[in-house]
Amino acid sequence: MNTRERVLQHLLTHSVRTGDFTLKSGRKSNWFIDSKQTICAPDAMVDVAELVLERLDASVTAIGGLTMGADGVSFITAGVAGTKGRGLSAFSVRKETKDHGAGGRIAGHLQPGDRVVITEDTVTRGTSLLEAAKVVQEFGCEVVLLLAVVDRGGTATAMAADVGLRFEALFAAPDFGFDYEGA
Repeated sequence: MNTRERVLQHLLTHSVRTGDFTLKSGRKSNWFIDSKQTICAPDAMVDVAELVLERLDASVTAIGGLTMGADGVSFITAGVAGTKGRGLSAFSVRKETKDHGAGGRIAGHLQPGDRVVITEDTVTRGTSLLEAAKVVQEFGCEVVLLLAVVDRGGTATAMAADVGLRFEALFAAPDFGFDYEGA
Protein backbone atom coordinates (compact mmCIF):
# COMPACT_ATOMS: atom_id res chain seq x y z
CA MET A 1 0.00 0.00 0.00
CA ASN A 2 1.41 3.41 -0.94
CA THR A 3 1.31 6.54 1.25
CA ARG A 4 -1.91 7.92 -0.25
CA GLU A 5 -3.67 4.57 0.11
CA ARG A 6 -2.55 4.27 3.75
CA VAL A 7 -3.88 7.73 4.62
CA LEU A 8 -7.15 7.11 2.77
CA GLN A 9 -7.63 3.83 4.64
CA HIS A 10 -6.90 5.55 7.95
CA LEU A 11 -9.40 8.30 7.17
CA LEU A 12 -12.07 5.74 6.26
CA THR A 13 -11.43 3.68 9.39
CA HIS A 14 -10.89 6.40 11.99
CA SER A 15 -12.28 9.70 10.69
CA VAL A 16 -15.40 9.16 8.58
CA ARG A 17 -18.70 8.79 10.41
CA THR A 18 -22.24 8.35 9.17
CA GLY A 19 -25.41 9.50 10.91
CA ASP A 20 -27.15 12.84 11.41
CA PHE A 21 -24.77 15.78 11.73
CA THR A 22 -25.00 19.57 11.73
CA LEU A 23 -22.09 21.20 9.94
CA LYS A 24 -20.36 24.49 10.87
CA SER A 25 -22.57 26.21 8.27
CA GLY A 26 -25.70 24.94 10.05
CA ARG A 27 -26.51 22.56 7.23
CA LYS A 28 -27.44 18.95 7.92
CA SER A 29 -25.43 16.03 6.54
CA ASN A 30 -25.57 12.26 6.72
CA TRP A 31 -21.79 12.02 7.00
CA PHE A 32 -19.03 13.76 8.90
CA ILE A 33 -15.27 13.55 8.79
CA ASP A 34 -13.15 14.35 11.82
CA SER A 35 -9.90 14.31 9.89
CA LYS A 36 -7.92 15.28 13.01
CA GLN A 37 -8.38 11.64 14.08
CA THR A 38 -6.01 10.80 11.21
CA ILE A 39 -3.88 13.95 10.97
CA CYS A 40 -2.93 13.75 14.66
CA ALA A 41 -2.65 9.95 14.92
CA PRO A 42 0.87 8.60 15.46
CA ASP A 43 0.41 5.92 12.81
CA ALA A 44 -0.73 8.39 10.12
CA MET A 45 0.66 11.87 10.80
CA VAL A 46 3.98 11.41 9.01
CA ASP A 47 2.18 10.00 5.97
CA VAL A 48 -0.17 13.01 5.92
CA ALA A 49 2.83 15.34 6.09
CA GLU A 50 4.53 13.48 3.24
CA LEU A 51 1.44 13.94 1.04
CA VAL A 52 1.33 17.65 1.88
CA LEU A 53 5.05 18.08 1.15
CA GLU A 54 4.55 16.50 -2.29
CA ARG A 55 2.26 19.43 -3.14
CA LEU A 56 4.66 22.20 -2.02
CA ASP A 57 7.15 23.61 -4.48
CA ALA A 58 10.62 24.46 -3.21
CA SER A 59 9.85 28.20 -3.00
CA VAL A 60 7.28 27.75 -0.20
CA THR A 61 8.73 29.02 3.10
CA ALA A 62 5.78 28.69 5.51
CA ILE A 63 2.61 26.71 6.10
CA GLY A 64 -0.32 27.49 8.39
CA GLY A 65 -3.88 28.67 8.59
CA LEU A 66 -6.81 29.33 10.85
CA THR A 67 -6.48 27.64 14.24
CA MET A 68 -7.52 24.78 15.04
CA GLY A 69 -8.17 23.29 11.60
CA ALA A 70 -4.74 24.10 10.23
CA ASP A 71 -2.61 23.46 13.30
CA GLY A 72 -2.09 19.72 13.06
CA VAL A 73 -1.41 19.81 9.33
CA SER A 74 0.99 22.74 9.43
CA PHE A 75 3.05 21.78 12.48
CA ILE A 76 3.43 18.14 11.48
CA THR A 77 4.35 19.08 7.91
CA ALA A 78 6.95 21.63 9.04
CA GLY A 79 8.43 19.10 11.45
CA VAL A 80 8.73 16.38 8.82
CA ALA A 81 10.18 18.92 6.37
CA GLY A 82 12.85 19.74 8.95
CA THR A 83 13.91 16.09 9.16
CA LYS A 84 14.54 16.25 5.41
CA GLY A 85 16.68 19.39 5.65
CA ARG A 86 13.96 21.70 4.37
CA GLY A 87 13.31 24.91 6.29
CA LEU A 88 9.54 25.31 6.45
CA SER A 89 8.05 27.59 9.10
CA ALA A 90 4.68 26.92 10.74
CA PHE A 91 2.14 29.37 12.10
CA SER A 92 -1.48 29.74 13.18
CA VAL A 93 -3.95 32.49 12.44
CA ARG A 94 -6.02 33.28 15.51
CA LYS A 95 -9.77 33.61 15.08
CA GLU A 96 -9.64 36.97 16.88
CA THR A 97 -6.97 39.60 17.43
CA LYS A 98 -5.08 38.98 20.65
CA ASP A 99 -5.39 41.99 22.96
CA HIS A 100 -2.40 41.20 25.20
CA GLY A 101 1.23 40.23 24.76
CA ALA A 102 2.48 40.92 21.25
CA GLY A 103 -1.11 41.12 19.99
CA GLY A 104 -2.17 40.38 16.44
CA ARG A 105 -3.74 37.38 14.80
CA ILE A 106 -0.63 35.47 13.76
CA ALA A 107 1.12 33.10 16.15
CA GLY A 108 4.22 31.18 15.18
CA HIS A 109 7.08 31.73 12.80
CA LEU A 110 5.88 33.86 9.88
CA GLN A 111 7.75 36.76 8.32
CA PRO A 112 6.63 39.41 5.81
CA GLY A 113 7.73 38.24 2.37
CA ASP A 114 7.24 34.53 3.11
CA ARG A 115 5.71 32.41 0.35
CA VAL A 116 2.88 30.66 2.14
CA VAL A 117 0.59 27.66 1.82
CA ILE A 118 -2.65 28.13 3.75
CA THR A 119 -3.91 24.79 4.98
CA GLU A 120 -6.94 23.28 6.69
CA ASP A 121 -7.89 19.80 7.80
CA THR A 122 -11.36 19.64 6.20
CA VAL A 123 -13.21 22.20 4.09
CA THR A 124 -16.84 22.30 3.07
CA ARG A 125 -17.06 25.80 1.60
CA GLY A 126 -13.49 27.08 2.00
CA THR A 127 -14.26 30.22 4.01
CA SER A 128 -11.66 29.47 6.73
CA LEU A 129 -8.96 29.16 4.08
CA LEU A 130 -9.94 32.50 2.57
CA GLU A 131 -10.07 34.23 5.96
CA ALA A 132 -6.57 32.99 6.83
CA ALA A 133 -5.25 33.94 3.38
CA LYS A 134 -6.51 37.51 3.80
CA VAL A 135 -4.83 37.89 7.21
CA VAL A 136 -1.54 36.48 5.89
CA GLN A 137 -1.62 38.72 2.81
CA GLU A 138 -2.27 41.77 5.00
CA PHE A 139 0.77 40.71 7.06
CA GLY A 140 2.88 41.02 3.90
CA CYS A 141 3.17 37.43 2.71
CA GLU A 142 2.44 35.88 -0.67
CA VAL A 143 -0.15 33.09 -0.58
CA VAL A 144 0.79 30.55 -3.25
CA LEU A 145 -1.69 27.74 -2.50
CA LEU A 146 -4.74 26.88 -0.41
CA LEU A 147 -4.49 23.21 0.59
CA ALA A 148 -6.93 20.99 2.48
CA VAL A 149 -6.48 17.42 3.56
CA VAL A 150 -10.17 16.77 2.76
CA ASP A 151 -12.53 18.69 0.48
CA ARG A 152 -16.04 17.61 1.42
CA GLY A 153 -17.80 20.53 -0.27
CA GLY A 154 -16.49 20.82 -3.81
CA THR A 155 -16.77 24.63 -3.90
CA ALA A 156 -13.36 25.76 -2.60
CA THR A 157 -11.70 25.65 -6.03
CA ALA A 158 -14.14 28.22 -7.43
CA MET A 159 -14.04 30.37 -4.28
CA ALA A 160 -10.24 30.45 -4.41
CA ALA A 161 -10.20 31.27 -8.12
CA ASP A 162 -12.59 34.18 -7.50
CA VAL A 163 -9.86 35.86 -5.42
CA GLY A 164 -6.95 34.80 -7.65
CA LEU A 165 -5.79 31.83 -5.57
CA ARG A 166 -5.37 28.13 -6.30
CA PHE A 167 -6.94 25.37 -4.19
CA GLU A 168 -5.98 21.70 -3.94
CA ALA A 169 -7.08 18.87 -1.67
CA LEU A 170 -5.38 15.60 -0.86
CA PHE A 171 -8.76 13.83 -0.72
CA ALA A 172 -12.32 14.67 -1.75
CA ALA A 173 -15.81 13.52 -0.75
CA PRO A 174 -16.05 11.05 -3.67
CA ASP A 175 -12.90 9.28 -2.37
CA PHE A 176 -15.05 8.26 0.63
CA GLY A 177 -18.11 7.34 -1.43
CA PHE A 178 -20.04 10.58 -0.79
CA ASP A 179 -21.24 13.46 -2.96
CA TYR A 180 -19.92 16.98 -2.46
CA GLU A 181 -22.05 19.07 -0.07
CA GLY A 182 -20.73 22.60 -0.40
CA ALA A 183 -23.24 24.20 -2.74
